[in-house]
Amino acid sequence: MSNTTNRYFLGVVKLNLPFRVEQVELAPLVFVPIFVVTIYLLAGIAALIHGPEAPEQVAQAEEQDKEVPTGIQVNNTVDVDMRTQLSEDDLLFGTKTEEDMLPTLADYYGKNKDTIGWLKIDGMVIDYPVMQTPIDEEYYLDRDFNGNASSAGSLIMDTDSVVGDGTAEFDYTDGTRPSTNLIIHGHNMRNGSMFGDLDKFRKQDFEKKHSIIKFDSLYEEREYEIISVFLSQVYLMSQTDVFKYYKFFQADTQAEFDDWYKNIKKLQLYDTGVTAEFGDEFITLSVCAYHVENGRLVVVGKRIK
Repeated sequence: MSNTTNRYFLGVVKLNLPFRVEQVELAPLVFVPIFVVTIYLLAGIAALIHGPEAPEQVAQAEEQDKEVPTGIQVNNTVDVDMRTQLSEDDLLFGTKTEEDMLPTLADYYGKNKDTIGWLKIDGMVIDYPVMQTPIDEEYYLDRDFNGNASSAGSLIMDTDSVVGDGTAEFDYTDGTRPSTNLIIHGHNMRNGSMFGDLDKFRKQDFEKKHSIIKFDSLYEEREYEIISVFLSQVYLMSQTDVFKYYKFFQADTQAEFDDWYKNIKKLQLYDTGVTAEFGDEFITLSVCAYHVENGRLVVVGKRIK
């Protein structure tokens, strides 16, 4: 994944964004001058009707513009205290405390409260904490676990994913149920770190030997068996006739599940032999791929433990 860059071509802004942010289409640049002239004309008419503002009103408005509540995102920066507070309040649902956490993760959570879980695939370098920041999803895009600058960044749980603090052992009566699908994003590093190793799943022989994805929430150990590996991309917002895997987090109906399941099986590079049904839980690992612009390699697993 690369940092956000804007490229203008034929009146289209193409956002080469790291995760699931879609490309935004703009009107052709030829319409911009007309739009600007129209705005000025309307402003002039309004001034004639209402008259000029008093100097006191202008000064008061300027002062109001300078006031920014603590914790509100401005120029892509976020007050750290507010970011941490949201991680505690929004992600640690229910009445559970750090004493209820898995011992190892409790230690990491104590060091950084943005920790939401741990991802590991045996026999691979993927063995990292997973971070989630509700206000600023890209906070760890270029930061490590300690918040230091890092081109590798960290593994990031999509903000629309609900990890939950309940456990399957008690059918989540002891806490919050996770969303149907958890999506984790990571950089495709050339040295294989982070999600650089996911490219190996393009070959079925490798998948057969590494078919189990382990993701632990703060409160329970979870395992998923790979059901699909496929190539996709991040599409334009205006494209509604395409499959956007990065939009699927919750299936409340059979139809919602069927639509998603049909597509991930249709796109799969090979048949894993693993099937799923409505009511199952899933995890999706997403990393940049280069078969097309804004391409993605996607690995999906079904929870088995």
